[in-house]
Amino acid sequence: MKKNSSLGNKALMNPLSGLLDQMADHGATKFYAKRLAPNDNSKNQVYLGGGFGALNIIPHGEVESDDTVRARAVRDRAKAKVSFFWIDPEGLAPAPDAQLILYPKYPEVRMSGFLRGAVRAPAELMRSRDEGRIMFFGVCPDGRVIGYVVAHDDPVARAFDAVAGGLEVAGVFLDLGALRQGGANPKQVLLDTLKQIHLKGWIQSQKMGAGGVPALYNARNGGGYTLEAELGISPNGYAEPDFMGWEVKQYGVRDFVRYAAKSPVTLMTPEPTGGIYRDDGVEAFLRRFGYPDKSGKDGRINFGGVYAGNRDFHADTGLALRLTGFDPASGKITDVDGAIVLVDRHDTIAASWGFKGIIAHWNRKHAKAVYVPSLMREPPPEYSYGSMVQLCEGTDVLLLLSALASGAVYYDPGIKMEKADTAKPVTKRRSQFRVKHHDLADLYQSSGVEKLL
Repeated sequence: MKKNSSLGNKALMNPLSGLLDQMADHGATKFYAKRLAPNDNSKNQVYLGGGFGALNIIPHGEVESDDTVRARAVRDRAKAKVSFFWIDPEGLAPAPDAQLILYPKYPEVRMSGFLRGAVRAPAELMRSRDEGRIMFFGVCPDGRVIGYVVAHDDPVARAFDAVAGGLEVAGVFLDLGALRQGGANPKQVLLDTLKQIHLKGWIQSQKMGAGGVPALYNARNGGGYTLEAELGISPNGYAEPDFMGWEVKQYGVRDFVRYAAKSPVTLMTPEPTGGIYRDDGVEAFLRRFGYPDKSGKDGRINFGGVYAGNRDFHADTGLALRLTGFDPASGKITDVDGAIVLVDRHDTIAASWGFKGIIAHWNRKHAKAVYVPSLMREPPPEYSYGSMVQLCEGTDVLLLLSALASGAVYYDPGIKMEKADTAKPVTKRRSQFRVKHHDLADLYQSSGVEKLL
């Protein structure tokens, strides 16, 4: 069986480190490996895990219904393009047809199309059923995924086998992040760094500049920015703040005794993709389902309140939140064209968020997140960070939908129209899905509090 040859001089001393260096040279910042089973091949696709957790590890494009399936079964699966490249001694070779396949009824995610049109792909290895093959993934901040596969007796495989026992597990993947930190465990580095930030006490509010230099920041929303600056995180347009693969989220508390969060966590703010809100516009939506401002402001119509899957119709708007195409008992999507919907008592859909769009929003969240409590005082604005943090791992959009069905996650809009009694009304939109901090664990496979001291 043909094997991939060495990637160059960097691989001579440590073949695995050489591979990761080559991936990093092409922009990869996160690195994973998966041991391939005999069925992991071009015929049967590559299994990326039960549930949809792989979507938070492997970047992908828009989720679409798979129209290659017969009409009777179209709703049985969905697909999403992957910007995938094979790496070899010549550089990167695109695999233009690579995609993820979502099978809701199992549920699971697989990868296919990685050989079609890929002129320098490791075709023999990916068509085989050989035991011991290992596939490596390098993930870039811009969404590209770099792949490499080796046989069981390749020097890279032997180097990987020597260290695999100490690597962190992320679903079906092994996280190679520690190998990029001289063997240091990324989670421990994160905790040690947060400990040092806690021990600093009060820190003047700051925000990291584009050039990597912190600058004073005087607005009242500086808790997250200050923490990012202390962690050395520079703003970027790709994703949430990231420290060694961990999404970093700060939240305000009243004290460092009970650590009670001052406000819920906003998870995402997607605009509706269907219903009267989308089809007829925000003004029509507000005039039909909104209510006059309760403080008596003339010409103002509001749409607010809490909408959760376990609540009845809202007294002010007559709407309730429901899920179509999702079975709460099994935690499975039964129709990929289903949606989160706001409906009235006559089943009129006032607004909806299709599952495909929700999946796209949710995949921006990291598979691992740390929630750090903070106190604020002023003037000038200063922040202090607590000695107990919450670590959450293994998020999945199916957990989000289950939490919506149970009411743990809820819709909390702030939509309004001013000058509604004039010819030129002004609308303002704010659609947000939120969760109380003590319910965050419902969104992850595992969650726990870590004491930094």
